[in-house]
Amino acid sequence: MADTYQPLPDSEVKRILVVTAHPDDLDFGCSGTIALWTRAGIEVSYVICTNGDQGGEDPTVPRDEMPKIRQREQRDAGKVVGVEKITFLGYRDGWLEPTIALRKEIVRQIRIHKPDRMVIQSPDRNWDRLFSSHPDHLAAGEAAIQAVYPDSRNAFAFEELLKEEGLEPHRVREVWVMSAASPNHFVDITETIDLKINALHAHVSQTANNPKMEEMVRSWGERNGEAMGLDQGRYAEIFRVINTD
Repeated sequence: MADTYQPLPDSEVKRILVVTAHPDDLDFGCSGTIALWTRAGIEVSYVICTNGDQGGEDPTVPRDEMPKIRQREQRDAGKVVGVEKITFLGYRDGWLEPTIALRKEIVRQIRIHKPDRMVIQSPDRNWDRLFSSHPDHLAAGEAAIQAVYPDSRNAFAFEELLKEEGLEPHRVREVWVMSAASPNHFVDITETIDLKINALHAHVSQTANNPKMEEMVRSWGERNGEAMGLDQGRYAEIFRVINTD
């Protein structure tokens, strides 16, 4: 399968905002692509919706310590791929819902960062890969796409953001849905697959107990590459790209 959608040229993209449910979601989903973008001089920022307190494998770690651990890990992972601007919304892990309150928080971040492109999780359940459809992922994806359209561009949506915080409406030009069940675009990340692996290793609480993590991630990338027509031994990340202009 070849690309069926031509996204905006990266030369027209100055800022990208990535919104996910948990720390580490975006590193599994698209950090190879993010590393390519930051290398090209594009400013990439993250918004992480939950505090990640249900994560980790070590039962001796107090649950109230886990959010601090996972924030630190995400900041370390971000540095690997060239990202410094990370906002944590602090919602309870496992309890995320696409509420009006969450939507407003994401609209606020869109208007602050003014991205040309956003990367989000899919709001659609993937029955072939159920583990990718964590309820928090679905909620983050649904709230994010609602924030893109119609709210972030509408001056009369969440009027207090404009009147009280001075945040002007902003139109996101394009949305990339990571790891989509029906992709229409792929990115060859062969040059940055090692950075993706290093970023995932930074999530020690999540990945240290999985000795096959690197093998697993590389196999996913190879499968994506083969499905999109790349030569054997090359790696890809897949997306559903939507024009929102």
